[in-house]
Amino acid sequence: MFEALPEPKPDAILSLMTAFRADTRTEKMDLGVGIYKDSAGKTPVMRAVKSAEGRLLETQDTKAYVSPTGSAPFCAAMIEQVFGKDADTSRLRAVQSVGGSGALRILADLLKEGRPGAEIWISDPSWPNHVPLMKAAGYGLQNYPYYDAATGKVRIDDMLAALGNAAKGDIVLLHGCCHNPTGADLSLDEWNGIIDLLLEKDLFPFVDLAYQGFGDGLEEDAAAVRLLASRVPEMVVAASCSKNLGLYRERVGAAMLLGKSEEEATRAHARLGSVVRANYSMPPDHGANTTEIVMSDEGLNNDWREELETMRQRMVGLRQAFAEALRKRSNSERFDYIASQKGMFSRLPLNTEQIDALREDYAIYIVGDGRINVAGLPEDGLDTLADAICTVLAED
Repeated sequence: MFEALPEPKPDAILSLMTAFRADTRTEKMDLGVGIYKDSAGKTPVMRAVKSAEGRLLETQDTKAYVSPTGSAPFCAAMIEQVFGKDADTSRLRAVQSVGGSGALRILADLLKEGRPGAEIWISDPSWPNHVPLMKAAGYGLQNYPYYDAATGKVRIDDMLAALGNAAKGDIVLLHGCCHNPTGADLSLDEWNGIIDLLLEKDLFPFVDLAYQGFGDGLEEDAAAVRLLASRVPEMVVAASCSKNLGLYRERVGAAMLLGKSEEEATRAHARLGSVVRANYSMPPDHGANTTEIVMSDEGLNNDWREELETMRQRMVGLRQAFAEALRKRSNSERFDYIASQKGMFSRLPLNTEQIDALREDYAIYIVGDGRINVAGLPEDGLDTLADAICTVLAED
């Protein structure tokens, strides 16, 4: 049987990680892996998380299963974080998921039941795992233009034109903030234009909110989701705690839905629990309970928000400094877009040969589409990095 299985394609990012670890050059730079790093190149356990884990260790008295829908206090805390303290929760429901990826998959499975003939529209470019996740759920995929590499901005007119060709009932996958891999976000005016089209065409919004708190701030980064919730009759949101709480390996996320009515929301929530049961039965407990403690304890919550803001400001500063270094080295404004983009990623205008040259000649590791992890930029090596990038661009 196994001989009939196709050879899997190597994961580009995992392969890059392996090559980086094997590289013995001391000056090597890893700009590829999409996790937050501090100035020492480490991904720290946040202070509030560490305290909450200690409290959990002291007080937890069972390791019995949680339900398929997970921790109710955690779900309530995530709804408040994403939709706001003043949100009308009568039509909102949430299920604890196995990270943001798990939320994407179980929501995709739920929507497949509700709109079996729908196709999913995904931005070009998008997070690479969006495609296999949605294909695995059985969807036909369509792309809408999103990023203008020449300007570093969103191709809003082209995006709207493409989505205007979507069939009634199709699903549109949208990045709630901090677009991955480009860092180019929609303005609220542009969001309103998209919502107008969603309503006109009866398209269903499916929001991936993986980086809340990394763009303009924890509350500001939820603005698009809250705007959608105020205007559309129904929607789903996949939220992740991997980035803003640093809980990558704990796999903590939430699959959230807004129903047309309280009755429909309750029915959809029950079906989502059945989807979880059929996928992985029960979600893990530790990370979600840790998150719930951080969210519910005022002191820990304030400390978490403070540390998260420090992380965000560090990335903003790195963006500005990197753009300035590239401006000086290139003697142009070609890279100024980096400073105005949001979140952990930007895309450099590099082709495969130039990316290979950076790795081979300068020990600089970048993903094949030119995406860089802003948090991985070397604070004391930006001029060196800018010089290497401009050199390989000039050699082309």
